[in-house]
Amino acid sequence: MTATVKTAYTAEQTVELVTAYTAEPTQETVTMFAEKFGKTVKSVIAKLSREGVYKKKEYVSKAGEKPVKKEELATEFMELFGLSDAEADSIAKANKTALKKILNKVKSLTTGPEGEQNGPEENP
Repeated sequence: MTATVKTAYTAEQTVELVTAYTAEPTQETVTMFAEKFGKTVKSVIAKLSREGVYKKKEYVSKAGEKPVKKEELATEFMELFGLSDAEADSIAKANKTALKKILNKVKSLTTGPEGEQNGPEENP
């Protein structure tokens, strides 16, 4: 007796799904095909992942920005001010919002109107 293997997706469904998702990689496309094929959203995502085309939804903060870790902000401070690793670690313990505000202000003071770095001011 030969065992038959049930395939979750036909070759035609796979081509249709991959083609549509490649053209429009959105959650709506995934949901539409889940309903069309009678599958769960997770099943469609798994199939797209196996096919190597699924793009994970990127996390954004409440403000709609890509999140930045405090350690990354501390590293920027370290580079701007020539801080040691220990000093940068100490800064990383500060409030993230405050760090971002200070860093943005310092950058605005050290960057010219065209985005050029201002050199140290010379006093006669």
